[in-house]
Amino acid sequence: MTMPSAAIGRVLDAIRARRPLVHNITNYVVMNTTANALLAVGASPAMVHAEAEVEEFVGIADALVINIGTLSPPWIAAMHLAAARARTAGKPWVLDPVGAGATRLRTDTAFALLQHRPTLIRGNGSEIVALAGGIGATRGVDSTAGDAASLEAAKALAAATGSVVAVTGPVDRVTDGASVWSCANGDVRMTRVTGLGCTLTALSAACLAVEPEPAIAALTACAILGVAGEIAASATKGPGSLQVAILDRLADLDAATLEQRARLS
Repeated sequence: MTMPSAAIGRVLDAIRARRPLVHNITNYVVMNTTANALLAVGASPAMVHAEAEVEEFVGIADALVINIGTLSPPWIAAMHLAAARARTAGKPWVLDPVGAGATRLRTDTAFALLQHRPTLIRGNGSEIVALAGGIGATRGVDSTAGDAASLEAAKALAAATGSVVAVTGPVDRVTDGASVWSCANGDVRMTRVTGLGCTLTALSAACLAVEPEPAIAALTACAILGVAGEIAASATKGPGSLQVAILDRLADLDAATLEQRARLS
């Protein structure tokens, strides 16, 4: 499958036209950031975590995010209920295995959620290596896995689960287990703003809500955030202003600019 730049512009336009509802079971650190990013790009966010309502809300939503950044037993139970409901209802969902490999709870939870067959798995190199069954030297939520090792782990994970896998870093790579696509957008200063990986996961869900091909959706999300981050970084001096500027650039990003600036391969 080729990945023409026109495809990513079409996905961005579809988000703006359809305003998909994205159900997020995500961590305390990033709720405000990811909700604002979804609003800025044109989607509609909902942060719904209670066991008593997650299944019902999945039925309403267009896509689901499960992010394991701040775990607790009730939230783990809610994650399983929501993911199971998404699978039976045919709703796309994204797993973000934050910190997998760092503790047994995180790793075991991420492994267990794979049984619900996520449409897309999005993580950094160490998280993907850990989830694929290798030895991921994870330090908190930062990646310490090498590029070659993480890509091979991503391909193995995709082949084993049937999920598309996005392993993100200086160059983001998306694989279905056979083919690999890359997006080389972004700015190193984005690493100084917490939650941008989680933001990418949320944007991926918005793309999945309007694009039936998961690889195209994942690559589009990488390009959207990467291009917005590049433009924002060129006009800001520090992480505080950069965070705000990224939201502004997400809001005014258009398909033509996205297609022109995206560095895809």
